[in-house]
Amino acid sequence: MSEFFKFEDTSRDIPYYRHNPKISKIAWIILLLTVPISFLVYAIFSFENEILASILFALILLIPLMYFSNWDFSLIFHKPTKSEIILAVILFVGYMIYAIAIGGVLDAFGQTSAVTGEYFGLSWEMLFSLVFSMLAEELIKFIPLMFFMRFVFKFTNNRKLSIVVSSAIVLIFFGLLHYDPQVTPLISVLLIQGFGSIFELYGYVKTKNLFVPYLCHLMTDGFIFLLMLLIGG
Repeated sequence: MSEFFKFEDTSRDIPYYRHNPKISKIAWIILLLTVPISFLVYAIFSFENEILASILFALILLIPLMYFSNWDFSLIFHKPTKSEIILAVILFVGYMIYAIAIGGVLDAFGQTSAVTGEYFGLSWEMLFSLVFSMLAEELIKFIPLMFFMRFVFKFTNNRKLSIVVSSAIVLIFFGLLHYDPQVTPLISVLLIQGFGSIFELYGYVKTKNLFVPYLCHLMTDGFIFLLMLLIGG
């Protein structure tokens, strides 16, 4: 039985989980710490300069990851092919349909959709900063995904199980990062931002190219931000 899911591109594999390459325990601790540190730095600088805050947000995550990967960018990024760009567009459309449908169900049950509750106080500067902040958000998912894949695979030697368990943890984690009890209910962020990220995660597992979920995420938030700016303007 193949270790790969049928939808995957088997010419590449996900890095790190089977020491491909090996990352030390200290390195994993540092990489995991970059997640809260990047959020803290972003929160501090975003009040003064949104673009600078977003750049720092991404670099704090990216530089240590590349350092511990011996600066081999090909472990994570590849120049996107035409088919990968098309895939990113399809996943963007799929997510928008999913988010609208789930938002409608939540509204029907008296819940406020996280899609509309999160985008107040926007500016054109924030729209441009998405180029960097969306990369940071993909790295925020990527680093824990790699860590938990390595952890589960170490004890099970089962690649598919490692992907499934790690993906579930990361989807819940990413949803909780968007939780603000004064803005949106927990169920909303878990379903829309959390489990809605399955589209981006699918794009990564299929292609092993982080540019695919990045492009999908950038199109999603860029479209929503632009729509809110035009409506609000």
